[in-house]
Amino acid sequence: MIRAFALLFAALTMLAGASQAQAQGFFQDFDSRDIMGGGPGFFRPGMPSGSSPIPRTTVMFNGDYAPGTIYISTAERRLYLVLGNGQAIRYGIGVGRDGFRWGGTHRISAKKEWPSWTPPAQMLRRRPDLPRHMSGGIDNPLGARAMYLGSTLYRIHGSNEPETIGQAVSSGCFRMTNEDVTDLYSRVRIGTPVIVRN
Repeated sequence: MIRAFALLFAALTMLAGASQAQAQGFFQDFDSRDIMGGGPGFFRPGMPSGSSPIPRTTVMFNGDYAPGTIYISTAERRLYLVLGNGQAIRYGIGVGRDGFRWGGTHRISAKKEWPSWTPPAQMLRRRPDLPRHMSGGIDNPLGARAMYLGSTLYRIHGSNEPETIGQAVSSGCFRMTNEDVTDLYSRVRIGTPVIVRN
């Protein structure tokens, strides 16, 4: 009887190990960098937001922009919120990878907390395995906040993967840690000008 229990326990342990290996294999093979610029952690529940590897700081800023303007330098991989008096708050951001970077001037057209996400058609053509819609929450690639840029498909949004901040990995959106995007979100309003320079 004891031998039968021991064999049953060994079989269950082997099956559990195989299931865990399959799950780990899924997350290792699933690279959602083509989605919004992150890795496999996008779809793991309960991931903490983490701190940015590029600390938010107030810096001297020379530019002829009105206070409240957002200035994005994709070359620097930094976002500046102009304060006036020659100062700005500087945030680290993730930017578009090669072929997906862009420049121009837009305004924030909408702001959403824990936004839902529907991949655009061109992204679904590249990645037909993506979900057609995701409700807002910790697993959503848009993170805790999103600020929509005019009528474009692009956003300034959060992320659960702080290690990608400072990298060129997205499909054109600007990503921040959830902590930083929440801070920026609280400081800007709909209509805020956003200037993007390469």
